[in-house]
Amino acid sequence: MRHLFLNGPVQNGPFTFATRPGKAVGIRLAAALNAILGLPPTPHLWNTVTLAGDLRHREADGPTIPRQRFEADLITDKYPPGQFPVGGIMTDTDAEVARLALEMIENNLCAGTLTISRETVPSCRACGHMTGTGSHPCNACGSTDTEDRTGLHLVAELAKDRPVLDRSDIHASHRQQPRHLQNTAGNVAERLILSRTRDHGIDLSPHGLDGLVLDPRVGIHVTVLAAARRHEADTAVMTITENAANHIAAHGQHFREHGGARLQYALHGYLPYDHTASLQPLHEAYRATQAIKESFETWFLPLFSLRTKTATSPEQLPALFKHYMRAHLAQPAEVNAAAFNAVQHAVGAGNVSWITNKQGLANVMAARRAPIPSAAGPAHG
Repeated sequence: MRHLFLNGPVQNGPFTFATRPGKAVGIRLAAALNAILGLPPTPHLWNTVTLAGDLRHREADGPTIPRQRFEADLITDKYPPGQFPVGGIMTDTDAEVARLALEMIENNLCAGTLTISRETVPSCRACGHMTGTGSHPCNACGSTDTEDRTGLHLVAELAKDRPVLDRSDIHASHRQQPRHLQNTAGNVAERLILSRTRDHGIDLSPHGLDGLVLDPRVGIHVTVLAAARRHEADTAVMTITENAANHIAAHGQHFREHGGARLQYALHGYLPYDHTASLQPLHEAYRATQAIKESFETWFLPLFSLRTKTATSPEQLPALFKHYMRAHLAQPAEVNAAAFNAVQHAVGAGNVSWITNKQGLANVMAARRAPIPSAAGPAHG
């Protein structure tokens, strides 16, 4: 299997997909692209290593609820009844993720790209939480009393022979390369501390770093690669916003390749779900069924977000719905295998032009209700 699309792990928090549909864009996008390639359902990926999660757990029923169960229950509540993902879920602290993370850390330590060294870091005097510079209150306990503490930490140095992000790290055609992101992603310190103080995370004590866990920005990459390893994919393509990629790319530089598999980013923009009610007159004009409206919002809009790396404006929604309906009405009675195979190759190459091509989109729509044509195989290996 050449490419497998996986969502950038969603940060677990107090929301549901019904109230915050924008949180599901990466998940829906990955599912749509995998379906075009004829691939099986993949797990939905979740980021549970957060300070906010630590605080929520402390404020809940205390330590009587194990943290893993606490996070799992919160994730389950995100989904409507009866709609738990067919491919299951995977979090950034699952056992297979932790095993892979420790394996990758060991390899990087042997290669010299990571080191364990004594570092002096600002910390809260009251609770020991690592803090940033400045006199702001500790995010973990609220104390303003800080001190410098020296101890062992896991440290990464940015590679000097290549940028933090180059073209091979982005799943996109030549025209879609995000040059601004490639320039800004490297605007970080040359040495990055990858060990953090958290109540929950991938324990670094096997490397002598007691009381510390792996930085979640690294863990997000390992989670995607762990899911790819489960499905024996050569390339794991993480669906992610440009802003999020800018935030995590440097920390993941040494965690994007392992065991013959590599990770790329597929960038998508934000969608104006708060404004979809404005389409009601068009829904009536086209006599759109509930199924059509749901498919437009949960399938087509995530696909379109690949073309808008920042955000789709509310003003675009009417034109997009009309384009979707034209393609819907133009669906062929039988799928054109050669045309569908061309879309598959485009998906594998990061070419998104087919999304705004009526005939290309219509053929993909037809394939959603019909067996995948036999000519589709070569596109995804």
